[in-house]
Amino acid sequence: MSEPTVHDYRTLLTQALGTPTDADTEAPDFHTLFTPSSHRLALDPDVTVVRGFRGTGKTYWAKALTDPELRGIAADAYMMPRLRRTEVRTGFGTDRSNSPAFPDTRTIRGLVDAGVRPDELWPAVVLNVLGTPAVRQLPNWTERVRWTRENFEAYGDALQQADQETRNRKETLVLLFDGLEHLHPDRRQADLLLSGLFQTALELRLTTGTLRAKIFVRPDMYDSAPKVFADASKLGANATNLVWSRENLYGLLFHKLGNHDGPEAKKFREATGDWRAEGDGRYLPPVALLADQEQQEKVFITLAGPFMGKDRRKGHTYTWVPNHLQDGKGQVSPRTWLSTLGKAARITSERFAGHPVPLHYDAISASLSTAASVRVAELKDDLGWAALAVEQLEGEQVPLQATTVHYAWRAGSLASKVRALLESEKGGSGPRNLDDPVALVQELHDLGVVTKRGPDSVDLPDIYRLAFDIGRRGGVPRMPV
Repeated sequence: MSEPTVHDYRTLLTQALGTPTDADTEAPDFHTLFTPSSHRLALDPDVTVVRGFRGTGKTYWAKALTDPELRGIAADAYMMPRLRRTEVRTGFGTDRSNSPAFPDTRTIRGLVDAGVRPDELWPAVVLNVLGTPAVRQLPNWTERVRWTRENFEAYGDALQQADQETRNRKETLVLLFDGLEHLHPDRRQADLLLSGLFQTALELRLTTGTLRAKIFVRPDMYDSAPKVFADASKLGANATNLVWSRENLYGLLFHKLGNHDGPEAKKFREATGDWRAEGDGRYLPPVALLADQEQQEKVFITLAGPFMGKDRRKGHTYTWVPNHLQDGKGQVSPRTWLSTLGKAARITSERFAGHPVPLHYDAISASLSTAASVRVAELKDDLGWAALAVEQLEGEQVPLQATTVHYAWRAGSLASKVRALLESEKGGSGPRNLDDPVALVQELHDLGVVTKRGPDSVDLPDIYRLAFDIGRRGGVPRMPV
């Protein structure tokens, strides 16, 4: 066995981590699917609600669940054999390839504007996804909703028939809902649509033995959707959160490096313990690389050195990197995490090629600006209004007085810009109260976009601050990358 050289490691980091992508363009695959221990409940068919912010894995897991091969990997990794006896169909999502059985955003908006109630829409979607012939054969969603409304007894009959068919196959049928931030640009309408979906999902759970809904949703949207229907409290009892611990992030990194195709990955596996070959080029890291901080730090020091400078005064690399990538909720997007280290490897190759370890500490620091751009791109996709709100603070220095923030929003005509954005197809859902700056600050705080230093002071995590050219006294400066 030959020890990997610095060049080997640097090449592996550059190639395996590649360029940042998003969950809409990068599909999980057999080699790279990573199963962090904290995500087990998210795949359990009996867990109805999976809460997670952008970049935490909602769409990634939604895609994995619809793939029988990847469900099989998850079934083995999580010791959940039931997943192998589970069929998954999509009830709503952003991927409209392969003739989806659900309406698109424009259609939903038109139906709502025409007076269709959520408790009329979602049962029609369920019947169509189940393949009920009387609904499937209708030419459009207006007709499908009308049929479902007028044949309300047939809905229960269809559920019982599907339940019996699935029971006979000794399977579970999961109807999956993702991309719900695109349901409707008006937040009140989005909340009502979500409330209706929750009620429909709960009905499936309570009235059938084998039909289940799985709803991937942002935590703030889950919280703001009204839950005034019977047994609503049972939703919370069957919900989980997608979170990434520091150990999960490092486990993901090592998993990506060890499952890359090439001689450098083979050397990495040989140097880091007993990896288990799963066949067809998939390898599982030793448990210590997934869950032992001491062993993880030891390996990361091999990649990045021990300190963010010449000594410990600038911080330890193992903790410094995730700490500077976290949002106001203390969470790190795995996509941002990987893109940061990939960019750091490229910068090191270009500017610090003679450095004795694969990643130079100044390259890591410089890569934060790229990481911030990736995170803000995620923010714009789901919460365009929040990105606009922070953009109005460009050129300022944090922490800021809340009144300064309010003034910047008024001077920059934030409300009118947000309303224009929400009219576009990619605007996503809006804030709960656009015209109240105090409520806007609180909502941004709830989302982890800003933090508070006391009742009248607003701060920004580096991961958002750097992308908007907002300064901090003594903070990490924005660098050209």
